Formats: sequence, structure tokens, C-alpha cells
Amino acid sequence: MAVIIKTVSSRKELKTFVRFANRLYKGNPYYVPAMPADDMNTLDKTKNGAFEFCESEYYLAYKDDKVVGRVAAILNHKANEAWNVKQIRFGWFDFIDDMEVSKALLDAVIAFGKSRGMTQIVGPLGFTDFDPEGMLVEGFDRLCTMALIYNHPYYPEHMKAHGYVKETGWVEYRITIPQELPEKHIKFCDLIMERYKLRIRKMSRRQIRKENYGKKLFELINETYCVLYGYSLLSEKQIDQYVDQYLGLLDLRMVSFIENEHGELVAAGVSMPSLSRALQKCNGEMFPFGWWHLLKNMYLKKPDTLDLLLIGVKPEYQSKGVNTLIFKDMFENYKKLGFKYAETNANLETNAKVQAMWRPFEKEQHKKRWVFGKEI
Repeated sequence: MAVIIKTVSSRKELKTFVRFANRLYKGNPYYVPAMPADDMNTLDKTKNGAFEFCESEYYLAYKDDKVVGRVAAILNHKANEAWNVKQIRFGWFDFIDDMEVSKALLDAVIAFGKSRGMTQIVGPLGFTDFDPEGMLVEGFDRLCTMALIYNHPYYPEHMKAHGYVKETGWVEYRITIPQELPEKHIKFCDLIMERYKLRIRKMSRRQIRKENYGKKLFELINETYCVLYGYSLLSEKQIDQYVDQYLGLLDLRMVSFIENEHGELVAAGVSMPSLSRALQKCNGEMFPFGWWHLLKNMYLKKPDTLDLLLIGVKPEYQSKGVNTLIFKDMFENYKKLGFKYAETNANLETNAKVQAMWRPFEKEQHKKRWVFGKEI
């Protein structure tokens, strides 16, 4: 039977779109379910601040009257302007192992892009770097993290069969948290703090709100990440959105701020307990009892693994060892909290500075992911 592609046009269809992957991967021991409520907000054109500069359509694939795939077509005007490209992005891309299904979905994205003058299709990418991105090409037998994409091994094979090639790549590491930081590491941190007149600052939620540190953090991320592949600067609305979304979730013992002598934020690190197993238990749903699994995981019985979500250093302080101050603070707290391992976020293969940060630690490079693309 032929594949039928339908544009999502109602909230009911959007819910079907959002929940498709959780159904496709149900029972998979490595897949970490997305939270449907978060995806609904991200894909809602009235709620996501990215729609100030993005256009999007969502498509469902049907075969034999069953949903067999999904994809989002995303046109990020700000990123295209910043990088001087004419790219249509595809994201939220999931499908059964059927070449006709994957091709029909990608063709729908291409048609959307061509109708708006685009000349290249790339993905998987989201509206911004804070959405899941990059297709897994190695590490299919390793547990995914909450912030990243898991996919079946047949996904990249479909992309290659359809004529797509690698645009860029990321690697991920599993780091063993040291029992003790080397004495030379501690002395080096003291030297850096003295030389550049820096201090490590821990803050309460009240202080963060009073001093508007949530906004300062994301402004730092904008400044740090703006040179990375496909990055588009976060708007004021997006920053406010992310602060509201994430501030209440964080254990602030796992957040490090580095200030200079003028009280300016020059570096920061954000991490949290891995929610992967908790999300598997509740299949990404908060109700009726999913909230309990997440709360227990974050505050009552922490896992032995944490996720390193963000590390940012102002450009003028990079290559000066400032990141070691973040590690000193965070790793000392990790030991107190009982963590044994840290999962990095996806690191660009070409980002030598971030790769260098992990050299002092015992680590395993265990996953790779690509963005695929082709001319249209």
C-alpha cells in the first residue's frame, strides 16, 4: 500500500506526532522517552520563542491506515542569515524500517524548503541547539541521555541510500569521576584564580532571580556557542522561556558560576543527575506517577551517572585554564553526592577546545552522531 503523507493540522494530530517515537521504541533498553508535554510546548507555534524567526510544518506518514513515521520541516531564518546558507532543516525524524516511508517524509521537507527558496536539506536539527540534534551512527547499544536523540541502526543506512552525506559530526564521552583531583590540578586552579582574579560562586535560586543570573547564563552561552555549527543566537523571549523551564529543575550544587573581580560572569557549568532510567520507567509521562520517578531520581535516590549539560567560557577567557575551575568545583561536589560517571553532551568533532577539556580524565568515547545533508 502507498505511503500517505499528511500535514499535522490539529492538536490531536500534534499529540499523535509527539507520541509516535515513544511508541516506536517502546521496550527498547537504550531509548530514553521524550516528555510529550515538553515537545508539545516546543512545537506549539504560539509558545516557542523560536517562531519569532522560524517557520515549520509537521508531517505524519501513514501506511495501511497506521502511523509509520513523522518529521518536522524547520526553516530557521536567523541561522541561515548568520551562516549565509539556504537550508531547510528536518527534525523529530522517526520511521519504521521502510525506505518508502523515510523517503516520503524527507521529500515532504524538501518540498517545503523548495517552496521557500531553499537549496539544501540538513538534519536532524531542531529550532535551536537546545533541541535534540544529530543522528546516532555509533553507540546503538548504549543508553541515551535525556537531551539527545536515540535512533535505530537502520536510520543512517536509509539516509545514505537516499543520497545524503555527512555534514558534520559529534562525539560523546563517558567520564569516570576521579576519587581525588590531582594535587597539581588544585594548585593550577589556585594559580588561575589568582592570576585572573576569579572566584567560584555558588548561588541560591533567590540570588539567581534577584541578580538575573539565568539571563546572564544564557547570554554567556550565546557568546560561547555562536561559532559552532548552525547555531542561532537565542532571543530575549527564548532566554526567558529557558530560564522558566529549567531553573526550578536544577540542583544548584551541580551548577558552577565563575566571576571576575568586577562580578561579571565569565564561565559556567551546568549538570544534573541522569534522568534516563526515570524517563524509561514513566515513558516520559508526568502523570499519573511519572513525577514521582523523576523527583526520586533527582533528589532522593540519585543514579551513579550525571549529565554534563552545558559548559561555557567567555571567548577572552578561553585557553587560559578557566574551565579547570569549573571542573574543580563540580567534581568535588559530584564525589560528595555519590556520582561515579559523567555523560558529556554532544561535542563537535572539530571543536578542539572542548575535546581538550576531557584529556585529564579517564574516559570512553562511546557514541557518534552526524548531521546529514544534500543539495535539493
